[in-house]
Order: sequence, then C-alpha cells, then structure tokens
Amino acid sequence: MTYADPLHHSSLDDVQGLSLGVFLCGIGIFVLTSAGLITGQTAGLAVIIAYLTGYSFGTVFFLINLPFYFLAYKRLGAEFTIKSLISVTMLSVVTEFLPYGFAIQSLSPALAAVIFGALVGLGLLAMFRHNGSLGGLGVVALLVQDTTGFKAGWVQLITDAVIFSVALFLFPASVVGYSLLGALVLNLIITFNHRRDRYIAT
Repeated sequence: MTYADPLHHSSLDDVQGLSLGVFLCGIGIFVLTSAGLITGQTAGLAVIIAYLTGYSFGTVFFLINLPFYFLAYKRLGAEFTIKSLISVTMLSVVTEFLPYGFAIQSLSPALAAVIFGALVGLGLLAMFRHNGSLGGLGVVALLVQDTTGFKAGWVQLITDAVIFSVALFLFPASVVGYSLLGALVLNLIITFNHRRDRYIAT
C-alpha cells in the first residue's frame, strides 16, 4: 500500500483536514488540562503560562505563537504560514468554547495523558498532511527535519525534555511524570508516522 497521493489537495480537502486536526488537538488539550497536566512544545509553554497567570490557554497560545510566523514565512513559505496561522486561531477558539459543552467529572491522570498524546498526535499528523501546523516550536521541528533529515519527533522530544525539566521547579513531580507520558505518546506517534515522502500532495 502506498501513502503517496499524486493529486494536489483541493481547498475543501485542506479545510476538512486542518479542521479535523484542530478539533482532535483541541479535545486532547482539554482532556490534558482537565486532569491538571501540562505538555511540551509551544502548547506546553502556553499551558504553564496560563496556569501561572490565570489567563486562558487560548489567549496565551495565540500570542506566544506570533514570533514564529516570521520564521515560518521565511523558511517554509506563505501557504504553510497562512494555514498554520488559521489553525492556531481555530485551536484558540475551540479550546475557549469546549468547556461550555464538555465537562469531565472523573479522569485518571495516566489515562488523560494517553488520550491527550493519541488525539494530539493524530491531529498533528492530519495537519502536516495538509501542509499546516500549530506553529511555534513545531515549525522549528519541521524545519530541522526538512533541512537535515533529523526527525521532527526527536526534535520535539528534546525540546520537551527541557520544558519538563523547568516544570519540575513549578509543579509536583507526579504532575510532570504523567505529563511526560502524554508528551512521549504524542511524539512517538509523530516520529513513527510522519514522513514527508509519504505526503507529496500539497
């Protein structure tokens, strides 16, 4: 079975693919924060800042991504940048409104971590498939993979190690441990399933 698609994606293809990716990521992040856990990458920084400042995740996530759009535009092109900007904005909106229609009464942190990692990993794969991302440090990871061949998942794991090391000074060790499990699941999904040569359609 081949995963390469010789046809270009239509606008409708991109809309459904990016929308699905954002929705899966939004639910995953909602599950994560409902369990009081954190994550890595730019979303992790946003979650930590939101916890410490009281601002909503959506607002912090949108603002923290702004500096990365310039890098994305210069190195990965206008299409990728525009799709990433739209996706980040959509995720900020989704995470703002999910609590109004979705409440979690009981959830173990280990299960929350696995659900988060699986949903966000699949969501990001859908977005990568349609030449988009959630911006931020993910842009750096994709750039490193495209220019050096060093897998984006490993870049993200290294970045996460730094973020979680800092988090140990801010959160209980149990929270960081379960959160690290979620990040591991997410990044392994990306590492084993994302290859640019499989996704030649744009």
